[in-house]
Amino acid sequence: MLPTHRQPTHPGEILLEEFLKPLELTSEVLATHLEIPTQEINEIIEGQRAIAPEMAWLFSQAFQTSPEFWMNLQTQYDLCLSRPKSSKLAIALV
Repeated sequence: MLPTHRQPTHPGEILLEEFLKPLELTSEVLATHLEIPTQEINEIIEGQRAIAPEMAWLFSQAFQTSPEFWMNLQTQYDLCLSRPKSSKLAIALV
């Protein structure tokens, strides 16, 4: 269920606050470990880049989570941002 009273947290903030900081990792160390540019990690952390399926797999392997965890965070965030401003009546199909 999507929160109605607040915007979901961007996955990059989750990455930083729930994984990198507690593990005392830098974006540079993570990027080196994943063999990707540090800029990609920094853009995710800053909320400028979405978690793509390939990145979800890399994060899941690095942090022993599931790729679905990362994709669900991104999907919840994206759905909230694309929520229509006006509510339209549902059409009852019979």
